[in-house]
Amino acid sequence: MNDAILKQHVFEANMQLPKHNLVKLTWGNVSVIDRDNGIVCIKPSGVPYQKMRPEDMVITDLNGVPYPNQLKPSSDLATHIYLYQQLKKVKSIVHTHSPYAVAFAQAGREIPAYGTTHADTFFGQVPCTRSLTQQEIESDYELNTGKVIVETLKNLNMEPLATPAINVRQHGPFIFGASLKNAIENTIVIEEVAKIALNTEALNSSVIEIDQFLLNKHYNRKHGSNAYYGQ
Repeated sequence: MNDAILKQHVFEANMQLPKHNLVKLTWGNVSVIDRDNGIVCIKPSGVPYQKMRPEDMVITDLNGVPYPNQLKPSSDLATHIYLYQQLKKVKSIVHTHSPYAVAFAQAGREIPAYGTTHADTFFGQVPCTRSLTQQEIESDYELNTGKVIVETLKNLNMEPLATPAINVRQHGPFIFGASLKNAIENTIVIEEVAKIALNTEALNSSVIEIDQFLLNKHYNRKHGSNAYYGQ
């Protein structure tokens, strides 16, 4: 895939965020990695969505060094790069400040798996990281954001494509995908299940999470080795 086509795909993916009411103003970003060609493509920093063009997308090498004569890349680039370096199966990353997911991040809570809508995409709770320390924030904030995400995955022994999102405490969600399309779909789902979870708790403060056997059934019929959902 040549650079122009890659930029077009990443542009179209980024434009899905305002379309689905997942971002306001210039918030949020989408990236993709092309490991075969050794490049990452990501949204530029601070460009309004309504003014953004495909050629504005920024290409970097696998260490996050941008090609010359481009706009500045997203300020979250270092987070994306570190995640790609550590999570070899992840091919696309999305970050938003969508309000329901962020509400859980600001509360320092995981997004509980209360029902089958959640279980169709996430194999269990969507976790929330610990808070970054002052030193981590002041020394290399974006890199350390990536590190705390990976730390959380390792501590919970989680497969990033099985529960393809992490909430960074007091910040917001970073979402993973096996493709650009998959990452965008997961981004839509995390906001919906966060909204549903909050509404569920408002109706029943003593609600319990989904039975493991029902979660297993719904997740595996779409994603398991014997999946049968879809055509």
